[in-house]
Amino acid sequence: MSGEITLRGYHDGDLNAMFRLDEACFEEPFRFTHAAMRRFAESRKARVVIAESNGELAGFAILHVEGRVGYVVTLDVAEDFRRQGLALRLMQAMEQQAVEAGCAVVGLHVFMGNEGAIQFYERAGYKRGGEVSGFYGEGFNAWVYRKKLETQNLKR
Repeated sequence: MSGEITLRGYHDGDLNAMFRLDEACFEEPFRFTHAAMRRFAESRKARVVIAESNGELAGFAILHVEGRVGYVVTLDVAEDFRRQGLALRLMQAMEQQAVEAGCAVVGLHVFMGNEGAIQFYERAGYKRGGEVSGFYGEGFNAWVYRKKLETQNLKR
């Protein structure tokens, strides 16, 4: 696929495409049900960034804001758009959304066996803070990552 990628906010018609992309990106137990995706994307706490190319969903990210803490619920990039910097663009957009919402920190969980995601988040400035046993279900533990936000380093 080719074409310029644009970032925008969530629209009501995005949910089914987001759910299908999440199914393509993640295996059980890491993917969301359709109902869970709706709850996460449409929550009052949610900030959603959609990446589109030629009208097609290239990726998306969901951030929840809780006081001064932002939490990255998920980051999904379609296979045809990987390794082109889109995940980083989505993360930077999420961090900007967090700053605008008054957050000082962004956190997330990563499956301990997902080396690619671990390397990505560490390159993006996230620091490992601990682990959660069974976060994704029995035997599927997660690392906890956090990043202090520095507003002067975020793109406008």
